[in-house]
Amino acid sequence: MGFYFDQTRCVGCFTCCVACKDWHDVPAGPANWMRIACLEQGEYPNPFVAYAAVPCYHCAQPACADACPAGAISKREGDGIVVVDRGECLGESVCGGLCREACPYDAPQFGAEEDPRMQKCDLCLDRWREGKRPICVDACPTRALDAGPLEELRARYGPQRECPGLSWSEKTGPSVVVRPKTRNSSGGAPWK
Repeated sequence: MGFYFDQTRCVGCFTCCVACKDWHDVPAGPANWMRIACLEQGEYPNPFVAYAAVPCYHCAQPACADACPAGAISKREGDGIVVVDRGECLGESVCGGLCREACPYDAPQFGAEEDPRMQKCDLCLDRWREGKRPICVDACPTRALDAGPLEELRARYGPQRECPGLSWSEKTGPSVVVRPKTRNSSGGAPWK
C-alpha cells in the first residue's frame, strides 16, 4: 500500500493535516502524522511555490524499524503498512528518538506529553477495514491525494517517484507515486 500525491493540485490548505489530527485524536502540539512542506524558489517577478505532502511513506525497507531498539515498529505482511506498537515503544526519553533520526522523511512523531511514545501515520488502518480511503485522501478539497496498492497507483498515475520536497531513496524505497509541479507546469523555467 502507498500514497499518490499530485503536487500540481495541492494548494497548501492543510485540510489533510487537520483531518488527520482530528480523526486520530492527536492532541494539539508537535505531533503531526501528515505534514505539508512549503517550498519557495525565485523572487519577484518570477516566484515559484510548491507544496509537498509528507506523511509516513510506508517504505519497503523502513529505516525507523531497523533503528528501533525495542522492535516496536514493524512492516505488516501482505499490505506493507508500517505500524508502531506504542506499548512496546521505550519512549523518547529512553532512546532519544532513534526512529525519528533514522527516517529520511521525519515520519516518526512525538507528542508534548511527558516521556512521549512514538506515533505516526498508519494509512488509516481502521478506515481500510471499513472499505474507506484514508481520511487525508477523503478530506483533500483539490483531490491531490490518493492511496491504495502501489502497483495500482503506478498503473493509474505513472511511475514518477520524486518531486520538489521529496527525494526517493533507493535504501528505504518509499511507497509513493507523485505528479511533480515544475515551473514548466506553470509556464516558467524548470525547478532547480
